[in-house]
Amino acid sequence: MSQTNETVVDALFHDFDQTNAPGAAVTVIKDGKPLFAKGYGLADFEKKIPCTTNTNFRLASVTKQFTAMSVLILAEQGKLSLEDHLPRFFPEFPEYGKAIALHHLLTHTSGLPDYEDHIPQGTTIPLSDRDVLFILRHQSKTDFPPGSQFHYSNSSYALLALIVENVSGKTFPAFVKEKIFDPLGMTNSIVYVAGLSSVPNRAYGYANGKSGWEFCDQSVTSAILGDGGIYSSVADLFKWDQALYTEKLISLKMLADGFTAYSSQSDFKGSSYGYGWYVGKFRDMERIWHYGSTCGFSTKIERFPRRKLSVIVLTNRRNAEISPIVERLIELFW
Repeated sequence: MSQTNETVVDALFHDFDQTNAPGAAVTVIKDGKPLFAKGYGLADFEKKIPCTTNTNFRLASVTKQFTAMSVLILAEQGKLSLEDHLPRFFPEFPEYGKAIALHHLLTHTSGLPDYEDHIPQGTTIPLSDRDVLFILRHQSKTDFPPGSQFHYSNSSYALLALIVENVSGKTFPAFVKEKIFDPLGMTNSIVYVAGLSSVPNRAYGYANGKSGWEFCDQSVTSAILGDGGIYSSVADLFKWDQALYTEKLISLKMLADGFTAYSSQSDFKGSSYGYGWYVGKFRDMERIWHYGSTCGFSTKIERFPRRKLSVIVLTNRRNAEISPIVERLIELFW
């Protein structure tokens, strides 16, 4: 990588590269190698610990691709089918669940109500994936007929994590570790459960408030695992990215199924949705991507398989404007 490009990238992250502010980590992967990988700013504001390529950030919705992969692993093992419907896994689920298949959950076409809209007022104890199931069991219908529309749904991915547990007989964190993290050597990554596990090299989340940077690390939905509970680093996500070109986890056919556009549109113009991934085009080439946004963290991964190019940016800032930076990095390394 040229000195000029490094200078350009450093300039893009100037706002994050401060000694008194939460930061970011970035990697640009080309032809199987990390062309650029660097941390900026602080992972822990109070202790002044800097961000590095091994810093673990909460992935937020970038987690969904791991949840989807877990389901695809079980499908390839013949332990479930993507055409299975909810009552197979949750016999007590209301009548409306009979029309919802795993395929609908994976593609945000289930019509399930958003659990966020039904959290009881005054809730202070963090919700779990099982609490999401409880909320959905007390609804009477879907928002639209399953398969007829796209509506981004965290509810679906919370249920998928429970289904992985139901079918595998393991906890979701244990399954992801055994079937994804360990085989790929993602030794620092973790499905985080407060009180049961700790995050190594942890970045804490912050938001820019009236008095400057304020601690903003967890909310009442942060303990829900399937839709956003993974912590990982750009160093570990390099291994994940490279595995998606191989059959280390599932067959190439099953991978291709995951990267297929199943909806004609999504909540982002020019993109459809596969299994845990947005799918679109850039310069007439396949673009596979996802963002994450939650209390204290903003993340993004963009992949262009035909170019063997990927860009990953993780930050411990709420609502960080990282999409324009990612676009500049794509242009720079294209």
